[in-house]
Amino acid sequence: MSAPPPCELCQLAVTPLWRSDRLAVILVDDAAYPGFVRVIWHDHVQEMSDLSESERLALNDVVNRVELAVRAVMSPHKINLASLGNMVPHLHWHIIPRYLDDAHFPAPVWAAAVRASAPSVLAARRALLPQLSAELVRRLTA
Repeated sequence: MSAPPPCELCQLAVTPLWRSDRLAVILVDDAAYPGFVRVIWHDHVQEMSDLSESERLALNDVVNRVELAVRAVMSPHKINLASLGNMVPHLHWHIIPRYLDDAHFPAPVWAAAVRASAPSVLAARRALLPQLSAELVRRLTA
């Protein structure tokens, strides 16, 4: 019997913006969605129900702080929160700023694109990433 493939979330290829003893927060390098953030639980568990109550509360608190930071800096029309784990069965949350003019709106970002996002609009949103990084660290260390 062969070993399962290594988990990409257990072996992060990027440096987290913030890290605690329980979880990490990373800025996702997604050209179409500047401001996309992922919150990753360190231990390899699949479901929220695998966590203790205090662990769930800690995770939800961080997801909420990340959402607040993304809203404050990126000014999206909507925030999508997703915890799928279908492809990577390791507990993590996606916090994705959404805009009326984004390539997939109103469908999920994983659906087929319905339009091209204007390069100038994406560049303006990417220009906010240093401010978003600073705001995330500020809110997560407060």
